[in-house]
Amino acid sequence: MFEKFRAKFPVSPEKWEDYTNRFKRIQVPAKTVLLREGEISRKAYLIEKGCLRVWFDNKGEEVTFQFFFENSTVSSIESFKKGTPSLFSLETIEPCTLWWIEKSDVDNLIEEVSEIPAMRNQIMNALFERTLHYMQHFLSFVRDTPQERYENLLNHQPFIVQRIPQHYIASYLGISRVHLSRLKNKIARGK
Repeated sequence: MFEKFRAKFPVSPEKWEDYTNRFKRIQVPAKTVLLREGEISRKAYLIEKGCLRVWFDNKGEEVTFQFFFENSTVSSIESFKKGTPSLFSLETIEPCTLWWIEKSDVDNLIEEVSEIPAMRNQIMNALFERTLHYMQHFLSFVRDTPQERYENLLNHQPFIVQRIPQHYIASYLGISRVHLSRLKNKIARGK
């Protein structure tokens, strides 16, 4: 699993082995909640196989706002870093094979690698990528219609539509399942 990342991190083989040995591998079924909204995040996950969703409770309704797939890292970054309650829940959508690492190990790793520019850049790029995704998703709710949001998803991330159950996609788009069904039919008739 970690060999995919090896080229990105210029450290000695001994250091690399030390870093990767801090991760523990688990397999969990679909619909496993890894972190509940309001809990403090103490683990970060690397997805070997499967997908997860990030969601929060809005007056009794689950609102999905991000999906994570193979080779992605995921945690409640703010909660993980600051020790504050998580603003959202992490839940598996499919059966998953995950590698997890404790916060104390992550803190030690970051302290060690922060002096290596390439490593620091990798960490910063991952954080900026996540922030960019959040900003784009938020802005799409301001400027795009539900149909435009769905068409953008089809055009730019078709794998989401292929792998994710429709009720999660509807939530992610900010519409009901019925509205999503109507959009899909309208688009299909237009082709």
